[in-house]
Amino acid sequence: MQHDEIIGKVQALTRLPDRGSAETATRAVLTTLAERLPSGLTNHVAAQLPPTLAAPMRQAGDAAPEAERFDLTTFAGRIAGRAETDEDAAVREAAAVMEVLDAALAPELTEKMVAALPRDIGGLLPAGRAGDSP
Repeated sequence: MQHDEIIGKVQALTRLPDRGSAETATRAVLTTLAERLPSGLTNHVAAQLPPTLAAPMRQAGDAAPEAERFDLTTFAGRIAGRAETDEDAAVREAAAVMEVLDAALAPELTEKMVAALPRDIGGLLPAGRAGDSP
């Protein structure tokens, strides 16, 4: 999936007013996700993204080579700070970016992300939500 397609889909899902806002939200989510994932997995995810979106993931992954342990509250707080929004909007934006990631990445990579994330964050991914079904 190309950069413009990813940003366009995020903008449509979040109903953000412009592409710049969708770009900011996408980068905030990817950066925060990279802090939470193990560095090897971060690099695999980044390798399947366009270079302009892979760069923030790699940079965050390089800055924190060990996966930080935090929950959805911290995840949303970090995204909100980076995107200059509130935590409720950050969760909606994260869910949208995760949905687009699910479509952009190889299915087995999405499954590895769900397995590496705590249930509350992994549940933002469509594959994570499916795993919660009875």
